[in-house]
Order: sequence, then structure tokens, then C-alpha cells
Amino acid sequence: MTVPDAPAPHPCHPPSLRLALYEPEIAGNVGTVLRLAACLDVPVDLIEPMGFPFSDRALARSGMDYLRHVTMARHADWASFKAQVPGRIVLLTTKAATRLDQAQFLPGDTLLCGSESSGVPEHVHAAVDLRITIPLVPGRRSLNVALAAAIALSEALRQTDQWPA
Repeated sequence: MTVPDAPAPHPCHPPSLRLALYEPEIAGNVGTVLRLAACLDVPVDLIEPMGFPFSDRALARSGMDYLRHVTMARHADWASFKAQVPGRIVLLTTKAATRLDQAQFLPGDTLLCGSESSGVPEHVHAAVDLRITIPLVPGRRSLNVALAAAIALSEALRQTDQWPA
């Protein structure tokens, strides 16, 4: 499934923030992100291949009955995602100089999280508009992808005043 051409935003409503997962490997993390997105009315883009069958029970268990409420698109690969998703792509990465609390989010930004084991390849790093990191205690490697998505999305929603009513 791919994202249809995005309609022009209503003049009174800024374009929605989005979440994207690059080649996710763990169904439970995807289910958790889909539940988060359903509760906050944020569309999700899944960039394949994924490391599990999409019908995996862990996906349903972690997403529960919220999955039917999420706007979701699956993309065959990075190129199809990049060609179809409007707005800036903001990568969450441990390899960024810009901290989350220093980033300036815009309506229509897509927050991109890499795969659990390897993040994203260099060509994806080079193609994004902004790279941000969530500050951690020195010596700690990284957060779980679903937690990182929730933290970054919270800040982006706050900055763009797009929390649900």
C-alpha cells in the first residue's frame, strides 16, 4: 500500500505531523507506535521490508484494538516513501548534533525512526532534511524505537500545537 497524493491542507488546519518507521524488525514496537499514532491522530508510514509478517500476533497484541483507528501506509522501499511523503523528513538518530530540545519542528514534518538493530543506512542519513538526537546519560546507547518516537512526537506536537483537542 502507498500513500495517496496528499490533499492540499485546509487553510485553517496545518498539515499533520507523521511518523515513519524504516525497515522495522520487531512487531511489538510497530504495534506500540501504531497505537500511539491512533491515540494522537498521527499518520504512520512503514518502509519495507519488515522483519516480521505484517499479520504477526505480536503486532495485534501491542496495538490492540487501536489498529483500526490509525491512518497507515506501507511503502515497498525508501525510494517510494521519499517520492510520496510531503514535507520535511526529520531523522531520529544517535548520530546527530542537533538535540531534540533544540530542533524546530514544522507542521507537515515526518519523524523517521530507523530499524531497531541498525538505524538507517548512510544514503538515508544524507537524504533527510534534519537529524536530531534525544539527549541521554553518557554511556547509554539508545532508547527503544517506540519510546524514542513517543518522546520526539510529543515535542513536535507541542511545538506545532497539534495535540488532539
